[in-house]
Amino acid sequence: MEQNALTRITGGSPLRTLVWLLVLSIVVGFVLDTIGLDPFGFLRHLIANFDRFVDWVVHLGFDAVRNLVRYLVWGAVFVVPIWLIMRLTGARRG
Repeated sequence: MEQNALTRITGGSPLRTLVWLLVLSIVVGFVLDTIGLDPFGFLRHLIANFDRFVDWVVHLGFDAVRNLVRYLVWGAVFVVPIWLIMRLTGARRG
């Protein structure tokens, strides 16, 4: 039996898949409504705070770079003078 493209995409009969998705959506919606979640409020909140989310992601990246530079400077404050003293005194490793 040859399957058409829609049957392959839906994993079976398109009508059966549609009914299954509808029933599953109603059950999940009921559970979420029972615990007090509002889908429209969630979407409004998501859209209203999207710019804050983008700012947070951008600052997270810049904070990581700033921390890396800070660690580099702190490490160099100790490592470079010790290395320089070892080089000037001719101290050898191991």
